[in-house]
Amino acid sequence: MAAKGATEMEVGGDGVAVITICNPPVNSLSIDVLLSLKESYEEALQRKDVKAIVVTGKGGKFSGGFDISSFGDLHSGKIEQPKVGYISIDILTELLEGATKPSVAAIDGLCLGGGLEVSMACHARISTPTAQLGLPELQLGIIPGFGGTQRLPRLVGLTKSLEMMLLSKPIKGEEAHQLGLVDSLVSPNDLVNTARRWALDICELRKPWIKSLYKTDKLEPLGEAREILKLTSCILLSACNIKGSWCYRLGFDA
Repeated sequence: MAAKGATEMEVGGDGVAVITICNPPVNSLSIDVLLSLKESYEEALQRKDVKAIVVTGKGGKFSGGFDISSFGDLHSGKIEQPKVGYISIDILTELLEGATKPSVAAIDGLCLGGGLEVSMACHARISTPTAQLGLPELQLGIIPGFGGTQRLPRLVGLTKSLEMMLLSKPIKGEEAHQLGLVDSLVSPNDLVNTARRWALDICELRKPWIKSLYKTDKLEPLGEAREILKLTSCILLSACNIKGSWCYRLGFDA
Protein backbone atom coordinates (compact mmCIF):
# COMPACT_ATOMS: atom_id res chain seq x y z
CA MET A 1 0.00 0.00 0.00
CA ALA A 2 1.17 3.51 -0.77
CA ALA A 3 1.76 5.99 2.02
CA LYS A 4 -0.40 9.09 2.28
CA GLY A 5 0.78 11.75 -0.13
CA ALA A 6 1.99 9.33 -2.77
CA THR A 7 0.83 7.10 -5.60
CA GLU A 8 0.69 3.35 -5.94
CA MET A 9 1.09 1.38 -9.17
CA GLU A 10 -0.20 -2.08 -10.02
CA VAL A 11 0.55 -3.83 -13.32
CA GLY A 12 -2.00 -6.41 -14.43
CA GLY A 13 -1.60 -9.44 -16.63
CA ASP A 14 -3.17 -7.46 -19.47
CA GLY A 15 -0.18 -5.12 -19.53
CA VAL A 16 -2.04 -2.11 -18.10
CA ALA A 17 -0.42 -0.19 -15.25
CA VAL A 18 -2.99 1.38 -12.91
CA ILE A 19 -1.53 4.38 -11.09
CA THR A 20 -3.64 5.46 -8.10
CA ILE A 21 -3.35 8.85 -6.40
CA CYS A 22 -3.40 8.30 -2.63
CA ASN A 23 -3.75 11.44 -0.54
CA PRO A 24 -6.99 11.40 1.49
CA PRO A 25 -9.47 12.82 1.96
CA VAL A 26 -9.70 14.18 -1.63
CA ASN A 27 -6.41 12.99 -3.17
CA SER A 28 -5.05 16.51 -3.41
CA LEU A 29 -1.88 17.07 -5.40
CA SER A 30 0.84 17.91 -2.92
CA ILE A 31 4.49 18.25 -3.88
CA ASP A 32 5.04 14.64 -2.76
CA VAL A 33 2.12 13.39 -4.84
CA LEU A 34 3.33 15.19 -7.95
CA LEU A 35 6.82 13.77 -7.55
CA SER A 36 5.41 10.29 -6.95
CA LEU A 37 3.12 10.61 -9.98
CA LYS A 38 6.09 11.59 -12.12
CA GLU A 39 8.16 8.66 -10.85
CA SER A 40 5.31 6.17 -11.37
CA TYR A 41 4.77 7.32 -14.94
CA GLU A 42 8.46 7.12 -15.70
CA GLU A 43 8.60 3.58 -14.31
CA ALA A 44 5.53 2.53 -16.33
CA LEU A 45 7.03 3.95 -19.51
CA GLN A 46 10.29 2.09 -18.96
CA ARG A 47 8.79 -1.30 -18.08
CA LYS A 48 8.54 -3.71 -20.99
CA ASP A 49 5.54 -5.49 -19.46
CA VAL A 50 3.46 -2.27 -19.53
CA LYS A 51 1.49 -1.52 -22.70
CA ALA A 52 -0.79 1.25 -21.44
CA ILE A 53 -1.55 3.29 -18.32
CA VAL A 54 -4.66 4.14 -16.29
CA VAL A 55 -4.55 6.91 -13.70
CA THR A 56 -7.23 7.14 -11.03
CA GLY A 57 -7.79 8.23 -7.44
CA LYS A 58 -8.26 6.21 -4.27
CA GLY A 59 -11.55 6.06 -2.38
CA GLY A 60 -13.90 7.12 -5.16
CA LYS A 61 -12.27 10.50 -5.80
CA PHE A 62 -9.93 11.29 -8.67
CA SER A 63 -8.36 14.45 -7.25
CA GLY A 64 -9.67 17.61 -5.63
CA GLY A 65 -6.78 19.64 -7.07
CA PHE A 66 -3.59 21.09 -5.68
CA ASP A 67 -2.87 20.75 -1.98
CA ILE A 68 -3.05 24.40 -0.89
CA SER A 69 -1.35 23.71 2.44
CA SER A 70 1.58 22.13 0.63
CA PHE A 71 2.04 25.15 -1.56
CA GLY A 72 1.66 27.36 1.50
CA ASP A 73 4.68 25.61 2.97
CA LEU A 74 6.49 26.35 -0.28
CA HIS A 75 5.69 30.05 0.10
CA SER A 76 6.76 30.17 3.73
CA GLY A 77 10.01 28.32 3.12
CA LYS A 78 9.06 25.34 5.32
CA ILE A 79 9.90 23.02 2.45
CA GLU A 80 12.58 23.42 -0.18
CA GLN A 81 11.42 24.77 -3.52
CA PRO A 82 11.88 22.13 -6.24
CA LYS A 83 13.96 22.87 -9.29
CA VAL A 84 12.08 24.69 -12.03
CA GLY A 85 10.65 22.14 -14.42
CA TYR A 86 10.96 19.11 -12.15
CA ILE A 87 7.29 19.10 -11.11
CA SER A 88 6.18 21.58 -13.72
CA ILE A 89 3.94 21.39 -16.74
CA ASP A 90 6.50 19.06 -18.34
CA ILE A 91 4.90 16.25 -16.31
CA LEU A 92 1.73 16.72 -18.33
CA THR A 93 3.04 17.74 -21.75
CA GLU A 94 6.03 15.50 -22.32
CA LEU A 95 5.47 12.72 -19.79
CA LEU A 96 1.72 12.09 -20.05
CA GLU A 97 0.43 13.59 -23.26
CA GLY A 98 3.63 13.06 -25.21
CA ALA A 99 4.25 9.53 -23.92
CA THR A 100 4.81 6.58 -26.23
CA LYS A 101 2.23 4.57 -24.25
CA PRO A 102 -1.42 5.67 -24.07
CA SER A 103 -2.92 6.77 -20.76
CA VAL A 104 -6.58 6.91 -19.72
CA ALA A 105 -8.01 8.77 -16.72
CA ALA A 106 -10.64 6.90 -14.68
CA ILE A 107 -12.67 9.66 -13.01
CA ASP A 108 -15.06 9.44 -10.08
CA GLY A 109 -16.03 11.90 -7.36
CA LEU A 110 -14.00 15.09 -7.49
CA CYS A 111 -11.86 15.97 -10.50
CA LEU A 112 -11.05 19.62 -9.92
CA GLY A 113 -8.23 22.05 -10.64
CA GLY A 114 -4.95 20.22 -11.06
CA GLY A 115 -6.85 16.94 -10.97
CA LEU A 116 -8.76 17.86 -14.11
CA GLU A 117 -5.57 19.14 -15.71
CA VAL A 118 -3.91 15.77 -15.11
CA SER A 119 -6.90 13.98 -16.66
CA MET A 120 -6.94 16.28 -19.70
CA ALA A 121 -3.32 15.40 -20.42
CA CYS A 122 -4.34 11.74 -20.69
CA HIS A 123 -5.35 10.41 -24.10
CA ALA A 124 -8.90 9.56 -22.97
CA ARG A 125 -11.16 10.07 -19.97
CA ILE A 126 -13.73 7.63 -18.56
CA SER A 127 -16.08 9.05 -15.94
CA THR A 128 -19.00 8.21 -13.72
CA PRO A 129 -22.20 10.23 -14.35
CA THR A 130 -22.03 12.00 -10.98
CA ALA A 131 -18.34 12.97 -11.02
CA GLN A 132 -17.63 16.70 -10.68
CA LEU A 133 -15.16 18.22 -13.14
CA GLY A 134 -13.98 21.82 -13.08
CA LEU A 135 -11.21 24.41 -12.89
CA PRO A 136 -11.98 26.58 -9.81
CA GLU A 137 -8.56 28.25 -9.54
CA LEU A 138 -9.91 31.79 -9.96
CA GLN A 139 -11.46 31.44 -6.51
CA LEU A 140 -7.86 31.55 -5.25
CA GLY A 141 -6.90 34.49 -7.44
CA ILE A 142 -4.80 32.34 -9.78
CA ILE A 143 -5.27 30.67 -13.17
CA PRO A 144 -5.06 26.98 -14.09
CA GLY A 145 -1.29 26.63 -14.31
CA PHE A 146 -0.81 23.10 -15.66
CA GLY A 147 -2.23 23.59 -19.15
CA GLY A 148 -5.95 23.80 -18.39
CA THR A 149 -6.33 27.12 -20.21
CA GLN A 150 -5.08 25.44 -23.38
CA ARG A 151 -6.58 21.95 -23.17
CA LEU A 152 -10.11 22.69 -21.94
CA PRO A 153 -11.09 24.94 -24.90
CA ARG A 154 -9.85 22.27 -27.30
CA LEU A 155 -12.05 19.66 -25.63
CA VAL A 156 -15.28 21.57 -24.91
CA GLY A 157 -15.04 24.74 -26.99
CA LEU A 158 -14.12 28.30 -26.08
CA THR A 159 -17.50 29.46 -24.74
CA LYS A 160 -18.03 26.60 -22.29
CA SER A 161 -14.40 26.57 -21.17
CA LEU A 162 -14.53 30.28 -20.35
CA GLU A 163 -17.72 29.75 -18.37
CA MET A 164 -16.17 26.91 -16.39
CA MET A 165 -12.98 28.86 -15.65
CA LEU A 166 -14.32 32.38 -15.08
CA LEU A 167 -17.23 31.22 -12.91
CA SER A 168 -15.24 28.41 -11.26
CA LYS A 169 -18.26 26.28 -12.09
CA PRO A 170 -17.85 22.48 -12.10
CA ILE A 171 -19.97 20.22 -14.28
CA LYS A 172 -21.22 16.68 -13.75
CA GLY A 173 -19.94 13.69 -15.68
CA GLU A 174 -23.09 13.52 -17.82
CA GLU A 175 -22.62 17.07 -19.12
CA ALA A 176 -18.88 16.49 -19.52
CA HIS A 177 -19.68 13.53 -21.77
CA GLN A 178 -22.10 15.57 -23.86
CA LEU A 179 -19.46 18.28 -24.30
CA GLY A 180 -16.70 15.84 -25.24
CA LEU A 181 -14.62 16.36 -22.11
CA VAL A 182 -15.00 12.68 -21.22
CA ASP A 183 -15.21 9.84 -23.71
CA SER A 184 -17.52 7.40 -21.93
CA LEU A 185 -19.81 7.18 -18.89
CA VAL A 186 -19.86 4.06 -16.71
CA SER A 187 -20.86 3.05 -13.20
CA PRO A 188 -18.27 3.30 -10.41
CA ASN A 189 -18.00 -0.50 -10.30
CA ASP A 190 -17.06 -0.65 -14.00
CA LEU A 191 -14.83 2.43 -14.04
CA VAL A 192 -11.30 1.05 -13.80
CA ASN A 193 -11.98 -2.05 -15.92
CA THR A 194 -13.52 0.09 -18.66
CA ALA A 195 -10.53 2.44 -18.54
CA ARG A 196 -8.18 -0.56 -18.83
CA ARG A 197 -9.98 -1.83 -21.92
CA TRP A 198 -10.05 1.65 -23.43
CA ALA A 199 -6.31 2.07 -22.89
CA LEU A 200 -5.62 -1.28 -24.59
CA ASP A 201 -7.92 -0.33 -27.47
CA ILE A 202 -5.86 2.81 -28.02
CA CYS A 203 -2.66 0.79 -27.81
CA GLU A 204 -3.97 -1.71 -30.37
CA LEU A 205 -5.35 1.07 -32.62
CA ARG A 206 -9.02 0.14 -32.10
CA LYS A 207 -9.62 3.63 -30.71
CA PRO A 208 -7.99 6.92 -31.73
CA TRP A 209 -4.92 8.24 -29.94
CA ILE A 210 -5.98 11.84 -29.20
CA LYS A 211 -3.71 14.49 -27.74
CA SER A 212 -5.86 17.37 -26.51
CA LEU A 213 -3.43 20.10 -27.59
CA TYR A 214 -3.79 18.93 -31.18
CA LYS A 215 -7.58 18.80 -31.33
CA THR A 216 -8.90 21.09 -34.06
CA ASP A 217 -12.66 20.44 -34.10
CA LYS A 218 -13.45 22.74 -31.15
CA LEU A 219 -10.66 25.30 -31.57
CA GLU A 220 -8.01 26.22 -34.10
CA PRO A 221 -4.66 24.50 -33.51
CA LEU A 222 -2.04 26.45 -31.59
CA GLY A 223 1.46 25.56 -32.67
CA GLU A 224 3.06 27.46 -29.83
CA ALA A 225 0.95 25.76 -27.13
CA ARG A 226 3.76 23.69 -25.69
CA GLU A 227 6.13 26.64 -25.47
CA ILE A 228 3.40 28.73 -23.86
CA LEU A 229 2.80 26.03 -21.27
CA LYS A 230 6.50 25.71 -20.48
CA LEU A 231 6.72 29.47 -20.01
CA THR A 232 3.62 29.35 -17.81
CA SER A 233 5.22 26.70 -15.61
CA CYS A 234 8.33 28.81 -15.10
CA ILE A 235 6.20 31.80 -14.16
CA LEU A 236 4.11 29.64 -11.83
CA LEU A 237 7.10 28.28 -9.94
CA SER A 238 8.78 31.68 -9.85
CA ALA A 239 5.60 33.07 -8.31
CA CYS A 240 6.29 30.89 -5.27
CA ASN A 241 8.86 33.52 -4.25
CA ILE A 242 6.39 36.39 -4.57
CA LYS A 243 3.95 37.37 -1.85
CA GLY A 244 1.30 37.99 -4.49
CA SER A 245 -1.55 40.40 -4.94
CA TRP A 246 -4.21 40.99 -2.31
CA CYS A 247 -6.71 38.79 -4.16
CA TYR A 248 -4.19 35.95 -4.39
CA ARG A 249 -3.35 36.15 -0.70
CA LEU A 250 -7.03 36.44 0.23
CA GLY A 251 -7.93 33.32 -1.73
CA PHE A 252 -4.81 31.44 -0.70
CA ASP A 253 -5.21 32.14 3.02
CA ALA A 254 -8.92 31.29 2.92
